Amino acid sequence: MRILTHKSLFKGLLVVSLFVVTGKVTAQSDIMVIEQMGHLIDDALFFSDKYVTPATDAAVYQSSSGWITSPQKRELWDVSIGLHTNIFVTPQRDREFTIYNSDFTFFQLEEGTSAVVPTALGNKDQVYLSGQLGDSEVRLETPQGINMQTVAYPYLQGSVALWYGTEVVVKYSTKVKLKKSNYQVYGFGLKHNISRYFKSLEAKKVHLAVLAAYSKEDVSFNFLDIETDYGTLGISEINGLVDTWQFQVNGSKELGKFEVMGGFIINTSDVKYKVGGEKGSIEEILPLQSVLNTRLKEIYKTRVNYIGEASVSYKFNNFSIQSILAFGKFVNTNISLQYLF
Repeated sequence: MRILTHKSLFKGLLVVSLFVVTGKVTAQSDIMVIEQMGHLIDDALFFSDKYVTPATDAAVYQSSSGWITSPQKRELWDVSIGLHTNIFVTPQRDREFTIYNSDFTFFQLEEGTSAVVPTALGNKDQVYLSGQLGDSEVRLETPQGINMQTVAYPYLQGSVALWYGTEVVVKYSTKVKLKKSNYQVYGFGLKHNISRYFKSLEAKKVHLAVLAAYSKEDVSFNFLDIETDYGTLGISEINGLVDTWQFQVNGSKELGKFEVMGGFIINTSDVKYKVGGEKGSIEEILPLQSVLNTRLKEIYKTRVNYIGEASVSYKFNNFSIQSILAFGKFVNTNISLQYLF
């Protein structure tokens, strides 16, 4: 029994669609167009992976830091709320990638055999790619990056102290509009103080805590919308959807009004992709967005990150100002103003 792959399913749908469109193509040219359309989709998947993956990797770092603002044990029902700002530095190595004509089966560069193009984190440089679909040329300009060396966005984080040194922590941001992109994160975690079991540590004002957390990140970028004789393809936006499970341990030392903290984070992220935006006119003959989102499952991935964290905070009255540095593959800075009720 033959098993249908995503590629063969796509081609089957396209066959049916093209044959019911009268006056467009002949039966012989249908086969050629089907093959060309399949190649076009293959190229779009290849480019999607290279373009958006650095941004989803970065999103994990942005959501990972700042969960533990202090490992100290809070009193029952203590409530804290803080306004955090993440400042993420985009490294040069993740701002661009090189494409070659040999990478593609449908498109070719209009100039040269290779070109350096931006990822979603990169600059505004663009090059033209072109291919032949049936009797007409399909031409596109590669998508731009956000063109920002640092990406800053705010979010709110709060916590409530429960029994036995445990706290519930929640973070949330509305959808933040960046250049040519949007970003949103939300999640919750449980923190537990473990230095409470060691009176000698508490006497020295040394604090230890562990945390388990879940967060969801949604990053979206302007992508492509390609004109063909069969209508616009309607892939003007691409989303990276990241589900992250995180475990970390942090320790701190109080020095008067200052608290110095260090920590280690390990997290696992499931990364999924989808195309969206306004549907193209090709949807009249083929549910292309649905087909593409099925094909995008081929580039889903799981990431495991090991992240270090260093922090210093200053307390005055019920307020504290804190700066946190997360480092590993990327560097992310988190600055916050917190209030303890």
